[in-house]
Amino acid sequence: MTWIALVALAVAVGVAGAALGRVAAGQQARAWMAGVRQVVEAIKGAAAAERAELLRAAEISAREEARGASAAFDTFCQVREAELRAGSARAERRAEELASRTDEATARRQQIDQRKARAEAVEKEARASRDEAIAKDRAAQQALERRAGETTAALRAGLAENELEETRLGAAQLVRSVDQVPPDERSREAQRIMGIAVGRFSGHYLTERLLSTVPLPVGPAAEAIVGREEANLRAIEAVAGVKLTLLESRDAVRLEGLDGVGREVARRSLARLGRAPAGAAVITDAGRVGAAAREIAAQLDRELFDLGRRAFADLEIPAAHAEIVKLVGRLNYRTSFTQNQWKHAVEAAFLCGMMAEELNLDLKLARRAALMHDIGKALTHELDGSHAVIGADYARRLGEPEIVANAIGAHHTDEPFSSPYAYLVAAADAMSGARPGARRQMEDNFVARLDDLMRIAHGFRGIEEAFAVQGGRELRIYVREDSVDDLGAVNLSSQVAKKISTDMTFPGQIRVTVIREFKAIETAS
Repeated sequence: MTWIALVALAVAVGVAGAALGRVAAGQQARAWMAGVRQVVEAIKGAAAAERAELLRAAEISAREEARGASAAFDTFCQVREAELRAGSARAERRAEELASRTDEATARRQQIDQRKARAEAVEKEARASRDEAIAKDRAAQQALERRAGETTAALRAGLAENELEETRLGAAQLVRSVDQVPPDERSREAQRIMGIAVGRFSGHYLTERLLSTVPLPVGPAAEAIVGREEANLRAIEAVAGVKLTLLESRDAVRLEGLDGVGREVARRSLARLGRAPAGAAVITDAGRVGAAAREIAAQLDRELFDLGRRAFADLEIPAAHAEIVKLVGRLNYRTSFTQNQWKHAVEAAFLCGMMAEELNLDLKLARRAALMHDIGKALTHELDGSHAVIGADYARRLGEPEIVANAIGAHHTDEPFSSPYAYLVAAADAMSGARPGARRQMEDNFVARLDDLMRIAHGFRGIEEAFAVQGGRELRIYVREDSVDDLGAVNLSSQVAKKISTDMTFPGQIRVTVIREFKAIETAS
């Protein structure tokens, strides 16, 4: 029984004693109190015994925990001591390595300092030697200049001039020797192939002009076509992209602009206004005039695309990108010296294909390159630059083979020739443009070109006479025999040809022939 139970029993006995005290006598109460004391003493003894037992158990448990903690601490200390010993060993090794590397670095630094000192000494000696050599060279040069009576710069310039003169004479001699050599087998073969191609082709031989002035009907109909305050003309201008100017006589409209397609849109729009009934709304309403012009432009775009497809179909080659097909069609409203460029492109393609066939090259590839060689002309009113470069750039960006693009860009030597097809396209282009009747020139322009040729020819010294022959395609120059020697004549022809190419614009080529005549005259008596 624990002391808690004994306390409870004592409480119960006390309560019972209290109840009995009310009826018991005083003796009984004293006896009861003595019993209670005995019970209390018994409780105290049991509590003391239990406390001693608890203290002993706690002491035993604390000792066991202390022994376990001490053992764990000893183990931890042993591990840490081992780690410290290992770290100390590594630190000692690193210290030894550091000391060794420090010694090596010190030795290397000493070597570097020694080498640097030797290098500085050598450099100083070399600088002194170089200064001495320069001084001696300068003194020797001055002595030579005094003895020669001329400076080094003047001698160098004279030598350079003599070398240039010898080079010019050698080049002139080479050109003269080349000109005097008769055409070899390859030249004759090239002429034969070009002659076969021209003889086999049968095409359009007429020139044409795009109308730039549209006549108007006489009377009120003209005013109705023009519109109030020329509103109809301004509406057509906005769509066509060309300027429409009413002449002072008010009987015609002049179309001004580089876009041939735009001029055609304006011409068709004016023609439709002329066919409309008098007083119709389309004549007086500028808005409806603009809508009609846009309708005509859309219809013309379809016609141009069909015309481009027709060119590819006639040549029996696969169609290109839609933009290229449209550009080929737009060439129908582009002329060069009155030659229709769509017909020129088709003609050049046929000629190029014939020559390629004679050389066992790809017929269709040659036709394709020649057909597209002038597509840049359909864009020259929008972009700056050579039409060959513009066309080659468009062909590359729209997926054409590099052979085709190079042939387009090289046919006017804007790019270097990279394939036989480029040479064939250039030849076909020249053959189509230079054949008789291909291009028409105004009489004033022709006379002005002849005058320019004569002016350029007489601008050089030593020329006695100059004549433009073969319709301005050849310039014959007679030089004075005592002023120009044979090599000078060769050099003069090159200079005149270069001056013509720089100062003049002309189709095809102009040959420059310099003639030096030697006359021996003696009088018999």
